[in-house]
This record gives sequence, structure tokens and C-alpha cells, in this order.
Amino acid sequence: MRIGIPKEIKPLEGRVALIPEAAADLVHAGHQVCIQSGAGEASGFPDEDYVRAGIQVLPGAADVYGQAQLIIKVKEPVDGELALLRQDHLLFSFLHLAALPQLTEKLCEIGLTAIAFETVAEQHRLPILAPMSNIAGRIAIQAGTHYLHRPSGGKGLMLGGLPGTPRGKVVIIGAGNAGGNAAHLAAGMGADVVIFDKQPSKLDAMMDMGSNITALYPYRDTLAAQVSQADLLIGAVLIPGARAPKIIPRELVCSMQPGSVIVDIAVDQGGCIETTRPTTYADPVYQECGISHFGVTNIPGAVPRTASTALSASLLPYCLRLAKQDWREDAVLRAAVNVENGAVVHPALRE
Repeated sequence: MRIGIPKEIKPLEGRVALIPEAAADLVHAGHQVCIQSGAGEASGFPDEDYVRAGIQVLPGAADVYGQAQLIIKVKEPVDGELALLRQDHLLFSFLHLAALPQLTEKLCEIGLTAIAFETVAEQHRLPILAPMSNIAGRIAIQAGTHYLHRPSGGKGLMLGGLPGTPRGKVVIIGAGNAGGNAAHLAAGMGADVVIFDKQPSKLDAMMDMGSNITALYPYRDTLAAQVSQADLLIGAVLIPGARAPKIIPRELVCSMQPGSVIVDIAVDQGGCIETTRPTTYADPVYQECGISHFGVTNIPGAVPRTASTALSASLLPYCLRLAKQDWREDAVLRAAVNVENGAVVHPALRE
């Protein structure tokens, strides 16, 4: 199969879908692989690395899209990329279509087949999404810590506290990969952490992580009481393929102390906090009810070398399976198709 890797053009998105070693494995499997010049530079992988790996480097995006059958990229197509997609293309990337109805409509108009990284599910896991969720959870705490600083518009608080001072309070909604990693880092910094989830097994895992982590069921009154006291609120609710439910209403956000911070990791699926709206790293934060909101939709793009390396390791096995002519017989890949032949086919997306 002819496989193309375009350069990401989302603002300040530095990731590349496949690092040279991963792309080389596709070549060794008998496939033709091309990449747009400069696609790996922000991740620390210059064109020369791909050339040495047997990858053809092409000058522009149009060259890559024009030559390839299978397009493998990190983020959903934006702007001019849509004009380069064809009906015979097979697109494999993060899509988050539940929060992007206009993109969904456009992909249906093109008539291509699009498979989303975030809907590839196997053995009750989301193997491609998981490493990016891990990174997003950790960066959420790092970003939240930064925006709690007074010069960044925050209340001027150190999460871990010091002798003679109280610890900061971090409240996390959702104890999956993103929420769990956020809890791990926040607890390691010394913060008081409260994390909510409905699954007892996840609550058990969170309690075992540290003595300064409290894991609770999200009863309405309990959730409201904890959120109103939060210095940093992390939204990390995920329903694979579907739009995130609005767990935290505006009035609850407005009950938080001015200068507190919200990071909604679920923003790429619409956000689980009512006051959340999408932002980019070019302008990441806005104020609502006196609370700083960090709504970047590509959080792992801030650490492209780490993220690209982790993404490639989880992505390559599925690329090898997808590059086979009979990939539709693969139940996992078939179930991950979002749109095909002009129609929305994924059940969660249809809903």
C-alpha cells in the first residue's frame, strides 16, 4: 500500500504520526511510505532520518496526499487539508468528530473512509489513545500549576504548600488514564487530591496510589462541595467516540474562588465542564467567572518528541494491520471506522 504522512498544521502542533523507526517497519513490510518535508522536525526527527530509513520525502502536502492511499496523521484535518482528501483515501488519525459536526459533514461529503485513533478499542482498552491521555493528564497538572501563579492570572498558590502553609487542592473528574496520571503527578507534588469516578475498581486504584489521594463516587452534593473548594479542577471524562457529558455546570464553576484554574482534558470531545471552549497553544487560556480556563485541544502537542515516540509505539501495529488489503476483516479496525461512503457509521458518533 502507498502510505503518506503529512506535516501537521494545527497551531503549534509538533507531533508526527510515525517516527523514522516506525515508518521503516512499514517499508520492511513491503509498503511504500512517503512523508512531507519537515513533518518530523519539531519532534526532533529531520528529513535525513527518514531518508536513511527508506522513506521518500516529498516537498509539499499536495504531493503526499496525491501519492498516498492511506493517510496517517496525528490530528484531524483542518483548513486546506480537506481540499486534498479524496474519496479513495483511507484516513487514520485522531478525529474527535462528536465535537466537530462540520468536519463530520465534510468528510461525509468527500466520501472517504476515516478511522479514528480514539475509537480503536481492544480488550476493553483504547491502546492508541492511552499514551496521549497519559501525557495530557500530566501536562494538565503542569499547566494548572503555572496558571495558578499570580503573574499568570492565578491566586498565587503552590500546590504542594510549605511548612506553615496549606496544601493546594486538586479535584479531578474521571479516573481513567488522563485522570489517573493527573492524580499521580499532583499527589507527587504534595497537593491534596480528590478524584471522582463511578467505577469501584478505579477508585481502589486511585486510593492505592498515595495517602494524599481521596477517591469518591460523584454524588451530586459531594461533587459540588469539592469543586467549590478546588484550586485546580481537572476534567477527564471520556465516552469513546461520543461527545463528553457536561458534568460540571456553569453555576458550580462560578462557585470556585477567583484565581482558581480549570483544565478540561475532555475539550477535544466537547468538554465535560459547561464553561469550557476549545483553545490552542497560541492563546491557551481565557477567563470565565474569574476562573482561568485552559482548553487546548492538542495538549500532548507541547511535548512532541515524547508524544511522537509514544504514539508511534502504540500506532504501528494497527498501521501494519490497516495496510493489508483485507483490513475490513479485522474486527477491531472495522469497529473503529467513523465515516464511510458518505455516512456516519460509528454507533457512538451516530448518537
